[in-house]
Amino acid sequence: MILKIANREIGRLAAGKIYWFCILFVPLITCVFFLSMMHEGLPTKLPVAVVDSDNTSSSRNLSRQLGAFEGVEVVATYTDFGEAQTEMQKVAVYGLFYIPPHFTQQTLSGKQPVLSFYTNNSYLIAGSLLFRDMKTVATLAGASVALQTGRAKGYTDQQIMATLQPIVIETHPIGNPWLNYSIYLNNLILPGILALMIMCVTVYSIGIEIKQKTVPDWLITGKIIPSLIGKLIPQTLLFFIVGLLMYFVLYIGMQFPVSGNIGPMILALFLFIIASQAWGVFMIGCFPTLRLGLSFACLFGMIAFSIAGFSFPVNAMYPPVQAISNLFPLRHYFLIYVDQALNGRALFYSWPHYLALLGFEILPVFILRNLKWSLKYVPYKA
Repeated sequence: MILKIANREIGRLAAGKIYWFCILFVPLITCVFFLSMMHEGLPTKLPVAVVDSDNTSSSRNLSRQLGAFEGVEVVATYTDFGEAQTEMQKVAVYGLFYIPPHFTQQTLSGKQPVLSFYTNNSYLIAGSLLFRDMKTVATLAGASVALQTGRAKGYTDQQIMATLQPIVIETHPIGNPWLNYSIYLNNLILPGILALMIMCVTVYSIGIEIKQKTVPDWLITGKIIPSLIGKLIPQTLLFFIVGLLMYFVLYIGMQFPVSGNIGPMILALFLFIIASQAWGVFMIGCFPTLRLGLSFACLFGMIAFSIAGFSFPVNAMYPPVQAISNLFPLRHYFLIYVDQALNGRALFYSWPHYLALLGFEILPVFILRNLKWSLKYVPYKA
């Protein structure tokens, strides 16, 4: 009977354009969109204006040093701060680098001129990257002055560097040493969109049976569990194939890092898909109307991007929110990805998250009675 229901579902999937749109078109188009948008890894050539109120060879050299950074492009130089501020308010530039009057004179006389820089943090990534580069230029300018002053006083370069940088820092980013935003974000955004589509399709495929009053044709066995299994098996296979295509693009086409074997990630993908389907069944069981069920799925799927922990660390959230984050399959998938793909840890360390994804399969049990009652006796309400 399960195979008969599965064959019926395959026919419905083949005939419904909305299924093709959600199962194939949306995940693959978003994959192409995000990967092409972030193919450089980091934003480069962000427009910056320099306000050079000193207008000397030293200040112009400082401006050239700023423009030498890969992430910065000095698009204009002004002598009037107000004019540059207007351009920043128009979002023509994302940052201002201000060199004060008499900068060179104060530097040579041993005074402390102040370099100021302003960044538009309404655009968080652009503002943060520009702040880093501008601060680096300001630090290097100060070090250059101290080096020249020390040499004039007869100190060796080694003695001067011991004062400028008494502690040498070495940084070693683990997992993503390139600091590539595409590697970090796309490995979670794309599965998150896939999960959103899975929940919506699951809710829709059950809700449309209620709306079109085709429930008797679906529940030919009279039992809800075999009917759900038969309906979801074709969707599971299709979403799994789409997920494998994403993996092919990410890990073979784009050469994103995978430490060790790809097997644990494929297992995580499969459990992630069936966990999302379990949530979809739970949603339509709680709200057995198409409109409310889809609203629940969309809200839940969108919140997952914020609470999964890859945009803001979960351990910095309020304790109740930290607990709630464990209810989202994307959270556990993210932790598995960090352990298995980025850090290459032993599978043993990720078993709680695999178990959590598998544990979501119990969710439909809580609403089976309500779902079966709604399917058989409750008239559809728009």
